[in-house]
Amino acid sequence: MALEPWVWVVVAIVVVVLVVLLLVTGRRRKAIQQKRDESHREKAAEIRRKAENIELDARENEARATRARADAEQAQVEAARLRQEADLRATEVKSLRDDVEQHTRKADEVDPDAGTRKAREGAVPTRGDVRDDRAGDTHAEGARTADTRTGPAPTRDADSDGVRTDGARADEARRDRENPRSGI
Repeated sequence: MALEPWVWVVVAIVVVVLVVLLLVTGRRRKAIQQKRDESHREKAAEIRRKAENIELDARENEARATRARADAEQAQVEAARLRQEADLRATEVKSLRDDVEQHTRKADEVDPDAGTRKAREGAVPTRGDVRDDRAGDTHAEGARTADTRTGPAPTRDADSDGVRTDGARADEARRDRENPRSGI
């Protein structure tokens, strides 16, 4: 069973073709694999760039959040300080009003006309009040005519013995409201 030489030639050609095919397909596979790897590398690089951008955005947002927390804390501290200041000023105002009330009471205790002045300033005089004033006041006629014409009669100023008008009383009351300690 001897094989003819031409069979050996065909077998050799088939083997060579198979080897060439394996080499060609191997190179082609390698080239395709390299292209695939390169595209995967590019895709991975793009994903990494996106991840870096997201990381930068996350850090930036974290910094903003930290600043916002710090601003909120600062606002709370400022609000607490303003509350304390408001409370302190309210206490000062209450103290000043108490001082004014105390000085007013002292002045009323010392002033012999305090009771009649309060009655005159606080109540609107009636006809009976005018008649009563005439009996006890030497200026009753002037008081009665002033009451019937323009309102309450002018009162005598204790310091200057001059007549104080309603305008002068209003000016004095306005000055007392603007500067409560000026008369003390």
